[in-house]
Amino acid sequence: MSTTNNTLIDPAHPKSGKLTIDPCHSRGEPVDFWFKPAEIAGNRFIYKSLSNWAFNIAVGCSHACRFCYVPKAATVKQAGRLKRHGVDNPDAQWGEYMLLRPWDEAKFMASLRRAEETPASRLKPDGNRAVIYCSTTDPYQVIHHPDPHRGKELQDHARRLVRRSLELILEHSTLNVRILTRSPLARQDFDLFRRFGKRLMFGMGLPTLRNDLAKVYEPKAPSPAQRLATLKRAKDAGLFVYVAMAPTYPECGPEDLRATLEAIAGLEPVTVFHEPINIRAENVARIGAQAKAAGMTLNTGVFASPTTWRHYALEALQSVEQFASEVGLANALHLWPDQSLGSRAAMHSIANPEGHLQWLNRCWHRISEWPKQTQHKFHAPVHSRPSVQPIK
Repeated sequence: MSTTNNTLIDPAHPKSGKLTIDPCHSRGEPVDFWFKPAEIAGNRFIYKSLSNWAFNIAVGCSHACRFCYVPKAATVKQAGRLKRHGVDNPDAQWGEYMLLRPWDEAKFMASLRRAEETPASRLKPDGNRAVIYCSTTDPYQVIHHPDPHRGKELQDHARRLVRRSLELILEHSTLNVRILTRSPLARQDFDLFRRFGKRLMFGMGLPTLRNDLAKVYEPKAPSPAQRLATLKRAKDAGLFVYVAMAPTYPECGPEDLRATLEAIAGLEPVTVFHEPINIRAENVARIGAQAKAAGMTLNTGVFASPTTWRHYALEALQSVEQFASEVGLANALHLWPDQSLGSRAAMHSIANPEGHLQWLNRCWHRISEWPKQTQHKFHAPVHSRPSVQPIK
């Protein structure tokens, strides 16, 4: 795509595909276009072992997960720009704004070359030399807009944005790709995923099988039942799958945790990531407000103090570790204990602090699995000058 006179031209539809974007004077809508194009950028994951880079298609997310940490980690830094779109409080309004990044193929290719040419010595080994789709939003979310025509334009753009960028990564690099979504819409790209072979892993967030709980914690995301069905279809399609059992809720007791892990075990996942809800910014307030609106009482008392939160977090992590071993997932499990669980205050309440710290370090420094690589044959060299082609 290219921009002329504040209008973004979609080369796939050069005559009718004009989408209004004004990088200097936005339309002031919370669901629209952002001012910066989508590029591959280094991420700042700590002890996650997910990827070295991220490709984020948007600022904001329509799934409105009440526990999400992104407003604290990312969008709050864009507060000034978001105000132009009617977003006064990026944290409290999380789930109400979704601003798609424009597409600039030349800029994307430049970012792809930078990633491809990064020496291994400069990369964290736990990133598996992978690009994650996405780290601060969902690559396959449904875009809600009051104007159906505008909504379709945005949805079509998001679709082409993801697919075209994946095609370029496949054909012009040796990078790996990690898809992380909560949406069954990802099925539309299974054909492209298969072409990556062992270079791509497909995963979904599945903290519970309980649709009733997910409706409160993840009010606009597809149900756990839909996600599990999508994972099964991915497995049947021959994709390498993993699961982010994250974050599990305080209401997820032993029976629920075990049932979720048993369902996950049936997928034979490459890796299972797990973490409880960590307190970030105003996510606890968001959870409480959503529960009240839904007329549901939640166990928010676990967030009352650092002590109560640590008890809940450790119990969840240790329970999942135990049940994973019982259902045959011990070697695939990758726990994500928060850094604060290794703080001086946390150590005071631990009976065996030395053993606890050793356990934390094993979790923190674990490198997640990746299918054994095979030699990939390029369709075109990454160092060649990219030609700007339509997004198909």
